[in-house]
Formats: sequence, C-alpha cells, structure tokens
Amino acid sequence: MSKILGISAFYHDSSACLLEDGKILTAVQEERFSRVKHDQSFPAQSIEFILEDNNLSAKEIDYVTFYEKPFLKFERLIETYIENAPRGFNSFRKAMPIWVKEKLYQKQFLLKSLQDISSSFSEKEILFSEHHLSHAASAFYPSPFNEALILTIDGVGEWATTSVALGEENKIDLIKEIHFPHSLGLLYSAFTYYLGFKVNGGEYKVMGLAPYGEPKYKGLILDNLVEIKNDGSFGLNQDFFNYSTGLTMVNEKFCKLFSKPERKPESELLQFHMDIAASVQSVTEEALLKMVTVLSTEHNTQNLCLAGGVALNCVANSKILNSGSFKNVWVQPAAGDAGGSLGAALATWHIHLDRPNQKKDSDTMSGSYLGPSYSQNDIETYLNEKGINFTSHNEAEIVVRTAKLLSEGKAVGWFQGKMEYGPRALGSRSILADPRYSEMQENLNLKVKFRESFRPFAPSILEEDLSDWFEMQGSSPYMLFVAQVKKEKLLKVSDEDKKISGLGRLKIHRSKIPAVTHIDYSARVQTVNGTYNNKYYELIKAFKKLTGCPILVNTSFNIRGEPIVCTPHDAYTCFKDTNLDYLVMENCIISK
Repeated sequence: MSKILGISAFYHDSSACLLEDGKILTAVQEERFSRVKHDQSFPAQSIEFILEDNNLSAKEIDYVTFYEKPFLKFERLIETYIENAPRGFNSFRKAMPIWVKEKLYQKQFLLKSLQDISSSFSEKEILFSEHHLSHAASAFYPSPFNEALILTIDGVGEWATTSVALGEENKIDLIKEIHFPHSLGLLYSAFTYYLGFKVNGGEYKVMGLAPYGEPKYKGLILDNLVEIKNDGSFGLNQDFFNYSTGLTMVNEKFCKLFSKPERKPESELLQFHMDIAASVQSVTEEALLKMVTVLSTEHNTQNLCLAGGVALNCVANSKILNSGSFKNVWVQPAAGDAGGSLGAALATWHIHLDRPNQKKDSDTMSGSYLGPSYSQNDIETYLNEKGINFTSHNEAEIVVRTAKLLSEGKAVGWFQGKMEYGPRALGSRSILADPRYSEMQENLNLKVKFRESFRPFAPSILEEDLSDWFEMQGSSPYMLFVAQVKKEKLLKVSDEDKKISGLGRLKIHRSKIPAVTHIDYSARVQTVNGTYNNKYYELIKAFKKLTGCPILVNTSFNIRGEPIVCTPHDAYTCFKDTNLDYLVMENCIISK
C-alpha cells in the first residue's frame, strides 16, 4: 500500500495530510495543536498526530510532498524587486536573509524538520508540487466529478494568482494563468487591510460587513484600481498598492482615492467602512462572474471546481452557482492554503504515480471530518482527573437532553467525533443555539465569541428540509454557499425599522429564524444528513421534534483570536472562560 504525506507550511494555515492508495485518511491543521491561529510553522505536531493516529512509523511513508516550489517563488521575489528598484529596498532587506538561510534550501530544511520527528524520514522521498496545482488537485480529485473545469483564485502562489485547468480522469491540464501582481485575492486583502482587519484572516469579516453598506465606491474601484476585461481576465493598477515591494498592502495614494486613512484596528466602524466593504465585494463578484461566464462558453463541461482562498467567499460562490454558467459547482472545504497539503498528496498519487481517479457518486472528503477524535473513556478520564463534575448518558439520551437545553435558549458547546478540516465548524467542534431567539446572534457574538456584533452565524439544517426554509436545492454540507430565507418565513419590517442604518440594522427582526438571518435575508447554509455525522443529524431531528424548527445556530467552538478547539482540555477551557451554558463532549454533559 502506498502512503503519501502532504505538507503545507511557511505562509499561513500550515497543515498535513495522509493518503493511503489515494484514499484520504487524515487531514489536520497545525493551528489546532499549537493553538496559534493561522499558524504558518512547519506542521510537526500535525505529522506526529498523523503517524500516531494511523499507527505508522516514518519508514512506512513512501512519499512526502510539499505544496509549492520554493525556487519559483524566489524567482518571483527577485524579479519583482529588480523591476521596482530602488523601491522596496526595506522589504528586500528583510526578506532576503530568511530566503538565503532557509527557503532556498527548503528540501534540506524539510528533511531536518522531518528527521526531528523521526530519523527514518529520508531525502529520497521528498517531492514538490506547484502551489496552484496543489489547489487544483485538492478541488478536482475529491470532487464528485470525473471531468470538470478547475478555477483556482488566491493571493499568490509562486507566480500564479488565478489559474484555469481542465480535470479529466486522473489528469489536470493547465490552460491559462494570471500572474502576480494582478490578483483578486490581494485586491480583497488590500481592502481587508484598509478596513483595519488582519490580512489572511479577516477577509471573511469584510464579506460579513458588506451587506450593511451600499457599493458606493464600486465605480471608483473599477475606474482606478482594477480593470475587468472582456475575456474574463483582469489587471490591477499598481500605483495604488504597496504589496509588491512594501511592508503594507496599500499606499498613500490608495488612501487619498477614498479620502480617508486606513481604519485603526478595533476603532469604530463607520457607514463609510461598510460601503467600502460592499464595494469591494461587488467588484470581486463581478470579476468572478465575468470569468466563469467566459469560461463556460469556451469549455464543454457542466462541472466547475473551485479552490484557493477566494473560494471561501461563499457569497461569491453562490453568485457563480446561481448564474447557471455551470450546472454543478463543488468547492474544496479547505480551499485556502490548509488544503494545499491535501492537493500536493493527491497530485503525487494521480499525476506523479499515474494512478486512476475512481468513479464516484459523491465527494471523497468524508464530510471533512478528518481530524482527531476522543472516545467516551478519554473524556471521562480527563474530566475525572481534573475533578470536573459531569453526568454521563447513552447516545439517545444525550441527543434528547441537548435538544431540550437548546430549545430552552441555552448556548451549548458541542464536542463530538473527528475534528473538521478547513475553517468551518460542521457539527463536531461547534457552538450551538436556537435560531428562533432574536437576541441570540448578538449574545453569542459579544458574550461567548467576544467578537464584532455584526458577524453572522450559520444555520445547520436537516438536508430534507432545506427547500422549505431556504431558496436552495440540493445540498451544502461544507457551509460554502449562501441562500435567501424563504419569503413565507420572513417577518414584515416596519417603516420605522426600514429607516435604521449601519449596525443598528442588526436588531431588526427579519424572519422566524432571526439568529441566522443576515440583514440581506441571506444565510450561510450547512445541510446535514446522517451519512458522516449521524449524531449531529439526530440532534437536529430531536430539536425539530420539540420545536418544529429543523435548524440550529452553528458557529465554530472558539473565541476570537483562537483556533477551533481540538482536545477535551481546549473545549473545557473555552467553556469555562465564556458564557456558554453547557458543554457536551461525546456523551458527557458539563454545566456551569
């Protein structure tokens, strides 16, 4: 049996994964073990977990594949600095010592890091994929399709920022690319930076803020910053950006264009900032829609696969799906750099080793439940050692009891089974609540998550009830698409409430499920069936039996600035330090 270890590291969201004869056994992110959000370091703890969890020695690993090619990235850095010299000297001065010391010798650095885990790792088995090939492979090979167009859009890999490929059986053929510095991902990140949020982490805040504003600055952006061309390509005017050679994303000219300086982190969000968010979201959607419309006319396929960080923009994904350019759209749930390790391993199996892509009826991500799990005995042992009071029940009882607590308005930490791979909590490491309570969104944001009040929460809904509550057909298991709440579930908004602007709109009651209805009447939907997470499915069914509502609020089990909880200790610590009412770990209930 061939075992392949994939690795993504050194930029953000480091990860590792294991394939056995092409099957995904385990995929994990380093941040979950290190507790450093978006951890970029070598994923040593992830690899150690993979070996231990699968009862493997390093000798049994046939190939180790890194998700990008460092020499190509170095080439891009050098050419960019030469092209812009003498601008960017400070950035050059800071970057080069790291490259000369570590990154130019990445194979040796990887080998040393692997041998720190086990001396049995050898240089012979280390391979390198390309960044966008890794993304494309992560999207195509686990998808339900045996042929598809693959669109990868992110900040930047080695050179590519956008790439189009055709996947057929076990082959991926690159068709065309857009190269750095022209990047939709970096455009979005530039506005993330301008709005006072963290780059490579705060982009989803911009997406969540956008519905509170109007795209008043869209014309200004299209006239000055980005050109969307008729062939679906685009270009960015580098006169306004600083990311090529500087230490910031935007320059003074960018700020002058919008007549305001960058927002300081944690300062007040003004209507201006909401309008800026709405504007860049609208521009991004227009660029993506133009791209997929053109591509659909050029290629004879009904299937589209998406990957890269921009593919985590679920609002844009839904615009693509609803445009009808492609009948079927599948997005890799770990679409960002965390998914690079998986793509690198899959590219090794299918392309390097020329192994077939098996025909399938559904995707092969196992619901993205690919991480650590803890048994009932593990959890009881931990709780007893710490002297924590708990009650233990059988599985049927735990489902009924938890559903009742939720129906009474309690906020519950839900810790079950294998941890999710990717940025979304999908019912294994989740905070759950009743969506019918109008105050629930604000309470969870401010009292439990300790984050901005405007941030929306997602609904987990029984798959069979989806079309009764949302304008959506099919399934959305990975929370990567949005849908409008059905009109018959909406509440009438008074004339007085319609006059409210800005974040004040958060308090308006819009639907029968206000805690998961965003101010534009949309929701980031997760459909749940019994295939991969039956316990969560049964919980929602029990909640429906009590309330008539087949939906729960689902948000990631963490507080602001921390990764999703991984271990029972992480879960209990988060529970203890927040205003959560109950913690349910496997079949144990802990209360305050």
